[in-house]
Amino acid sequence: MKKSVTQRALAVSAIALAAGMAATSAQAVDYDGYFRAGPGATKKDAARACYNLGGALGNGGGHYRLGNECDFYGEFGLAQTGTVDGVTYKGKIMVNEYNGGTDAGSSSSAFEQMYVEAKGFDISPDTNFWIGKRFYGRADIHILDTFFVKMDGVGAGADNIAVGGGRLGFAYFGSDNGTGDLGGGGTGASKTPAQRVNFDLTGLPVNPGGTLRVTGTFTNGNFTGGKSGFGLSLQHDQDIQGLGSNRVWLQYAQGSAGLNANSGRMTADSGFKQWRLIETLNWQVGPFGGQALALFTQQDKDTVNNIPKLTGGTVGGRVSYAVTKNFKMVAEAGYMQNKIDGIGTQKLAKFTIAPTLSTGPGYWNRPELRFYVTTAKWNSPANVYNGDGSVNTSGGLTGIGDSKTNGTSYGFQAEIWW
Repeated sequence: MKKSVTQRALAVSAIALAAGMAATSAQAVDYDGYFRAGPGATKKDAARACYNLGGALGNGGGHYRLGNECDFYGEFGLAQTGTVDGVTYKGKIMVNEYNGGTDAGSSSSAFEQMYVEAKGFDISPDTNFWIGKRFYGRADIHILDTFFVKMDGVGAGADNIAVGGGRLGFAYFGSDNGTGDLGGGGTGASKTPAQRVNFDLTGLPVNPGGTLRVTGTFTNGNFTGGKSGFGLSLQHDQDIQGLGSNRVWLQYAQGSAGLNANSGRMTADSGFKQWRLIETLNWQVGPFGGQALALFTQQDKDTVNNIPKLTGGTVGGRVSYAVTKNFKMVAEAGYMQNKIDGIGTQKLAKFTIAPTLSTGPGYWNRPELRFYVTTAKWNSPANVYNGDGSVNTSGGLTGIGDSKTNGTSYGFQAEIWW
C-alpha cells in the first residue's frame, strides 16, 4: 500500500505541475525522457539472467548492456522556461520508475531532479546560476550504461564562465544522508552529513579538432568517522573527419573521492588511491556505425573497509549495420576481468546479436525495437566472489544459483529517448 500511495502522489504532482505550466501561455514547456522495457527469459525453470562482474567495472565501470538488462526503467522530465526583465530561467523536475524485473514484485519511484537555473543577472550576465537536485556534468559510454563523470546531487553552482577559450564552472553539494553518500555509488558509513566541491573546465581547445576537459573533486567527511578526498579527471575529445569521434579519460582519486567526480566511500582512508584510463571510439560510415572501448583500472587496498586491492579491465564494442532504412543488425561483444589480491581473477565474456527495427539507419537512431539473444561464459571465481572480494551469497554470477559458468538469454527490448 505504501508503494502505491507514493507513486500516486508523484504522478499527481507531475500532472499538476504540467497543467500549471500549460496554463501559463507566456512561458515554454519542454519535456525529455528515457525508458527501456521488455520481456526475456533464460530457461524454463529460472528467471531471466544478466551477466556482470561488478567490482571496479560494476561500480563506475558498468556492464555490456545490449540484451543484458534485466530491469524495467524510465525517467520523465518536465521543464518550464521563461524570461523576465532580461533574466532567462528554467525550472525542471524529473521522475523515475524502476523495477529490478519486469512489472512483478516491488518497484520504486522518486524525484531524480528538481532545480532552478537562470542567467542574465546584472552582476554577471553570462554566468548560469543554479540551485537544487540535478544531473550535472555527465559524460558516459552508452554501451556500458555508465557515466565516467557524474557530479549529480543536491547542490548549488555557477557555470558558463569564460576562461582561456573554455568554460568554467563551480559547484557545491551537500548530503544529510546518514550514510554520508553524496550519490556517487559509495557505501560509506559516516554518521553525519558530508560535503563535496567540484570545479569543471570544459571545451579548452588544445589541437585541431580536439578539446580538453579538466574536472576536480574535493570531498569532506571529517565529521564522525569520515575522511577527506581529492579527485582529478582529464577528458580529451577529438573529432575524426569522415569517421566520428574519439574520447580519452585519465582519472585519479584518493580518500573519499570517487573516480567519477562524485563521492566514493566516505570512510575510506585518505591514503586510499585509485585510477583508471578509458578510451572510446564512435563512428558512422554509411550504413555501418558503432562504439568501441578499452578500460584499465586499479584500486588500492581499502584497509578501513577491509576491501582488497583490485586491478580490472575490459575491452568491447557494439556495431550496427543498416540492412534497410528501418532494419538494422546489431551485435555487441565484451570481455572483462577483475584481479582481486588473495582471491584470484574473475573473468567474463559476453556476446549479443539483435535484429532491430529503428526510425533510421544510424547507430544512434531511436526508438529501437529489438529481439536479442545473449550468450556469456565466466569462470568459477566470478561465481564465488563479489567485486569487493566478499563471498557471493546471491546464487552465483547470475543469481540463479545453478553453479554454471555459462548461460544464454533471449528476449525483446524497446529503448527510446526524447
